[in-house]
Amino acid sequence: MTVAGADVAVAGAPFAAHRVLGIETSCDETAAAVLLDGRHIASSVVSSQIDLHARFGGVVPELAGRAHVDLLTPVVAEALAEADLTGADIDAVAVTWGPGLVGSLLVGVSGAKALAMAWGVPFVGVNHLEAHLFASTLEQPDLEPPLVVLLVSGGHTFLVELEAPGRYRLLGQTIDDAAGEAFDKVARYLGLGYPGGPVIDAISAEGDPTAFAFPRALPGATYDFSFSGLKTSVVRTVERHPEAATADVAASFQEAVVDVLVAKTMRAAEHVGATGVCLAGGVAANSLLRSRISEAAASAGIAAYLPSRAMCTDNAAMVAAAGWWRLAHDGPSPLSLGADPNLFLDLIA
Repeated sequence: MTVAGADVAVAGAPFAAHRVLGIETSCDETAAAVLLDGRHIASSVVSSQIDLHARFGGVVPELAGRAHVDLLTPVVAEALAEADLTGADIDAVAVTWGPGLVGSLLVGVSGAKALAMAWGVPFVGVNHLEAHLFASTLEQPDLEPPLVVLLVSGGHTFLVELEAPGRYRLLGQTIDDAAGEAFDKVARYLGLGYPGGPVIDAISAEGDPTAFAFPRALPGATYDFSFSGLKTSVVRTVERHPEAATADVAASFQEAVVDVLVAKTMRAAEHVGATGVCLAGGVAANSLLRSRISEAAASAGIAAYLPSRAMCTDNAAMVAAAGWWRLAHDGPSPLSLGADPNLFLDLIA
């Protein structure tokens, strides 16, 4: 899955997209990055809104959109400055157009169109989910398909077979809560704060993961996931055992989530004959998930590709990488492209 430099045909003429500006505003991170030749990160700037939303226990869409309006221009300026470039040096602008919060997406899409028009360069819309699939290639450009990718975040949990860049087959997905959503809800119930993933990961190190036998939903042949019942089980357990140590509850909850994620990922990898497994999305930063998937892959004799924690969370470098590839293979997007909060991957049969 090597990503190398290539000329892009734009309006019938060869175009060398060496320097791509990526923009990401799908949720509560305002991010911009400059990517060189499809693989080299010249800059990557992420402005987080965690402090803005923490007191509400989750992302408030209207506040997120307003914050993007204030932050997008300075974040883009910082990304250009870190890359030692100006707008005149940029060859294309890539931006997330879905899925995500519609108000947040519109800020990024509108800003990207304006920059592309001002600089006279191609504009390309990027699927946020596909961008996560490209995150690993930025740090490990020689990945060899077929791969099974576990994408786990606050809004998504699914397993995808990656046959090649742009060729994806859905193997399984959550039928209710995403894994990251479950982490947030359990953390809020336990009074641990927001975002839930990092705080549960941290406090679990002090707890006993065997203290409570929380359920593992949808066992058997299916590759689908369900975390809503697990969340309810945590609530009922604490109600019955108010004396329970929060660290033990958190560790047992995390153990249940990771058990299911790893078991289904490895079963899927065996089923499709994958050469390796990849993690993607914010929950891919979880320390227990990273260690367990590495151990399971080693036992199965296949590779485990774990993006750095900076590449797990929403960032614009992965958007630029996916945009670079899409521009090379599909050409630029029309300026009529709008935000699509429900966008999903283009899948092969």
